[in-house]
Amino acid sequence: MNYNNSNSGSILKDIIVLAVRVFIGFAMLSHGFPKLQMLLAGGKIEFFDFMGLGPQISLILTVFAEFVCSILLILGLFTRVSLGFLIFTMAMAAFVVHGSDAFDKREMSLIYLSVYLLLMVIGAGKVSVDHMIERRKRASDW
Repeated sequence: MNYNNSNSGSILKDIIVLAVRVFIGFAMLSHGFPKLQMLLAGGKIEFFDFMGLGPQISLILTVFAEFVCSILLILGLFTRVSLGFLIFTMAMAAFVVHGSDAFDKREMSLIYLSVYLLLMVIGAGKVSVDHMIERRKRASDW
């Protein structure tokens, strides 16, 4: 593979962005799914109450970010909006929920936060539903 060719570099970049989106999305799903189960279980919800919204609303918002937005990230659909929710959730986890904990308790949320910030800057890439929508939109403008 000729890495000096700008087209092959672009293809490689899009494959890597896809791989990162899929990996980080499924990794976050492993955190969001147990919270979804807790929400659906119907018992008393004991969850961190951020911003005074109550534990149930806080859990619902966290499930939305960690589960729903992770699926959207994997698909590359509404990517930047989904990343906004994920970035906020990981910032809350790192700096509020685990803010007074040792670094090893905050490390995972900081790693997720870093990857989400990077994806926010890079975007979903060409292998995404967002890109397909944008291509169709441009084609219909002609």
